[in-house]
Amino acid sequence: MELKKSPKADLNNKRGLLLEIGLVVSLLLVIAAFAYTPKEYRIEIVTEYVAPVEEEITEVTRQDQKPPEAPKKVEVKVITDMLEVVTNDTKITTDVDFAEFDENTEVIQQVEVKEEVIEDDQPFLIAETMPSFQGGDLNKFRTWVQQNIRFPQIALENGIQGRVVLSFVIEKDGRLTNIQVLQSPDRSLSDEAIRVLSKSPKWSPGKQRNQVVRVKYTLPVDFRVQN
Repeated sequence: MELKKSPKADLNNKRGLLLEIGLVVSLLLVIAAFAYTPKEYRIEIVTEYVAPVEEEITEVTRQDQKPPEAPKKVEVKVITDMLEVVTNDTKITTDVDFAEFDENTEVIQQVEVKEEVIEDDQPFLIAETMPSFQGGDLNKFRTWVQQNIRFPQIALENGIQGRVVLSFVIEKDGRLTNIQVLQSPDRSLSDEAIRVLSKSPKWSPGKQRNQVVRVKYTLPVDFRVQN
């Protein structure tokens, strides 16, 4: 005799439902696995030896502070000790005789006039009375210089010529001093010009406010070869 199961007890009828339930459960397990994160643990490695760090200690220097100076004593004179206080009824007498003063007397104030002293060190460029050379001016002296000039042989052989500019000072006694070369094409020409100026006769000195003064001049000397 063949045994047959009841349709309610047959599990094959519920096979599809069980499959769906299994899929849902497995999906939930996967989601739960991704959502779960384990805790992180940090492991610190501690070194067994640490070198000590030496700190440089800077010495603090202190300056010796001077004790404050004691206040100076200032003596203050009382005005009442310097002035004599009198009453309004007191008569004041003076030693001035007002009878010596007359209204018609003309008072003349004498003013002492000091003569202006002119410094000797600084020479004048232009004076009230300029120095003179043998009764003439600077042009006459230049003519005298050109007449006494000798053309240097070394400059003549090398074809050197030109103008030498010099400056000099006429002293109070008429001497010619402080000869300086301001411009020269060659040393041989300037040496010859200095030689002639150093032999100059005395001048008549210049004057400023009726006082003899020093006067400075500038003189050009020409060295030209004439054909």
